[in-house]
Amino acid sequence: MEINAEDWKKEVLESDRLVVVDFWHEKCPWCLRLAPVYEEVAEEYKGKAKFASMNVLASRENQYLALKFGVMGTPTLVFFCAGRPVDAATGFQPKERLKGIVEEVLRTHKECVEKSTELKIE
Repeated sequence: MEINAEDWKKEVLESDRLVVVDFWHEKCPWCLRLAPVYEEVAEEYKGKAKFASMNVLASRENQYLALKFGVMGTPTLVFFCAGRPVDAATGFQPKERLKGIVEEVLRTHKECVEKSTELKIE
């Protein structure tokens, strides 16, 4: 799912499950290489986690969100639980490595939801 700053709150911050956001752009060769791997992993974890992509060059608002969450290069995957960033991975991730990261974050997902407090990002 492609998202942007306009639907960020609904799709990421208010999600009731783990959200993985791929911050990317079309001029990034590693982003283009990661895209099919990301799509495969997203399909395998359908129903367990939400996978979204945000083109950081599509708007200033998208750039602002990327910077706000520490994205300094692309591709960067940021994992959100209860509206909070809980993990990140920068650069190309082979499929098995990406699945391992997702599994690890999923193991801690329940705990982070239970311990989370309201987070307001404006």
